[in-house]
Amino acid sequence: MSTTIEWISEELNCPVKGNQTLEIHGAESVLKAGPHDITFVGDELNLKRLKSSRAGAVIIEQRLEESFQKDYGEAQFASFIVVDAQAAFIKIVQKLRPPRSLPDIGISSQVEISDTAEIGENCHIYPQVTICPGVQIGNNCRIYPGVYIGEDCVIGDDVTIHANAVLYPDVKIASRALIHATAVLGCDGFGYRFENGRFIKIPHTGSVQIEEDVEIGAGTTIDRGMIGATIIGEGSKIDNQVMIAHNCEIGKHNAFASQVGFAGSITTGDYVRCAGQVGIADHVHVGERATLGARAGVHRDIPPGEVHIGTPAAPEKEQIKTVMSMKRVPEMRKQLRELEKQIKELTAQFEVLKNTNQTEDKAA
Repeated sequence: MSTTIEWISEELNCPVKGNQTLEIHGAESVLKAGPHDITFVGDELNLKRLKSSRAGAVIIEQRLEESFQKDYGEAQFASFIVVDAQAAFIKIVQKLRPPRSLPDIGISSQVEISDTAEIGENCHIYPQVTICPGVQIGNNCRIYPGVYIGEDCVIGDDVTIHANAVLYPDVKIASRALIHATAVLGCDGFGYRFENGRFIKIPHTGSVQIEEDVEIGAGTTIDRGMIGATIIGEGSKIDNQVMIAHNCEIGKHNAFASQVGFAGSITTGDYVRCAGQVGIADHVHVGERATLGARAGVHRDIPPGEVHIGTPAAPEKEQIKTVMSMKRVPEMRKQLRELEKQIKELTAQFEVLKNTNQTEDKAA
């Protein structure tokens, strides 16, 4: 879908500087954009990358306007100065690439639905879906092929479940949740007792509770509680291939990147963020608005609002000092060897001087 600079200016309610007659064919990142593409710059890094960009138009974060005008002027790009460049860019992208319209298929004849299941209005259920006894599904849900919904699951309104996701029995999903392909909700937790030389399975009789507006990524696993529920708080966003173990209680509006792993009974406050491959030991509490950097290994509680990185995880400033010190280890080893050499030389000189004085004393 093509458009004009004038149309973009109207959509953003923002005047354009530079080429006002350019036709826009697409939207791309800074380095991939061509002469008829629009891109956006929301930070200093992409402002520098703009020097190598072939973009025809650019949306600039307001706080970067002075630097942009100094380095690039008005002629090189058609430019829009806005408060939030990413938000403005997303708005234009959605106009250039509107979402595909979804077919109103209703309930496929190839769906296996229990007689005791209840399904709301305007639901679209694709072939090869299995819906077990006691399931309740709200209105306006869309369930893609191969999904398995176990006994007594409860699903709210406007929920989307993508292909081949599995809901074990008793899982509860609140309204407007989005479950991506192959996610597994409600499987047994990894709990065993070691008795008489063998592992004995601990029954997991709890459930999983997904609150409103939660998104669960593809291939993510959320275990059921041993007793009670594993809870994912309202508005939380969980990336692909994340593991959340039994009886974890995740606060509201958390965000976890790919390959994060939570052991059992972890709790988090609201607005917690975990970068990729963070690992957290069991029974740890992560405080409200705390942030854990990529590959952080967490073995103790994290206070609210703090940023921790590294393994074992420590406050960011402290960890940076440690890393900088580690970089100096080769130099420090060299200095230590030189000092050892000097001490040996001084010790030898002292011994010679000591022996000389003793000889002179005897002669006297």
